[in-house]
Amino acid sequence: MVTDTIADMLTRIRNANMVKHEIVEIPATKMSKAIAEILKNEGFIANFEIYKEDLYEYLLLSLKYQGRSRDRVITKLKRISKPGLRVYANSKTLPRVRDNFGLAILSTSKGVMTNLDAKKHGIGGEVLCYIW
Repeated sequence: MVTDTIADMLTRIRNANMVKHEIVEIPATKMSKAIAEILKNEGFIANFEIYKEDLYEYLLLSLKYQGRSRDRVITKLKRISKPGLRVYANSKTLPRVRDNFGLAILSTSKGVMTNLDAKKHGIGGEVLCYIW
């Protein structure tokens, strides 16, 4: 059993992206579903679906590439808040990733959202990861 499911998800995406796989299989949790939804809405992945195998649920993420040379859409994924060191930001100190060309994904009291959505709502939360 993995203790840090978010880091496991990001590592699986990062590894599959490096070797240009089309699909990544990730164990489904509420947090991984919410992060996958954000990645889809922001255009970092093409799509995702949930499937069951025996007692377990998995997410199948379709990674996205550009052009004939299949350039990666996701260039970097970075885990920020870890189980040993939690990182929080209030509404005034929300992170800017690559001058807003990238995203920070936050876990807030109103659910998992990007740094831009959190700024609109005027709330802060735990900074889960950066992506660009």
